[in-house]
Amino acid sequence: MNSIFETEITIRPDDIDLNNHVHNAKYLDFVQAARYDQMRNDYKMPMQDFHKLSYNWVASSAFIDWKRALLLDDKIIVKTQFDSVDGAQCKVNFWIVKKENNKIASEGYIIYTMISIKTGRPLRIPEDVIKIYLIKTDDEI
Repeated sequence: MNSIFETEITIRPDDIDLNNHVHNAKYLDFVQAARYDQMRNDYKMPMQDFHKLSYNWVASSAFIDWKRALLLDDKIIVKTQFDSVDGAQCKVNFWIVKKENNKIASEGYIIYTMISIKTGRPLRIPEDVIKIYLIKTDDEI
């Protein structure tokens, strides 16, 4: 099992919709913010390093299962786990957990595609990048 990394986020007023809870699209924003943070802090390969190599990541597809509403000022823990690689794509699992009770508010995965900044075309993920992201532990959700 690959490592699960965590980032804490506090729900802000601009995350809230007309139903007085977090708008569904914000969940992807939370995962993106956590991934950016974790690339820098946990994997030690921030997005700027990819750009220096003329690589970039784009989200190709996403699946989200919403389980519980998130409210203003809730603190959440966004957990992500590098799952697998297939050519130019990788799968990243995620869980958004309410910090106060450790209950899952949503879970799912995102498929990211590595592209060449120069051509805009998909690019097979290099082995040295894969090795950086395959950090193994016995962590549980």
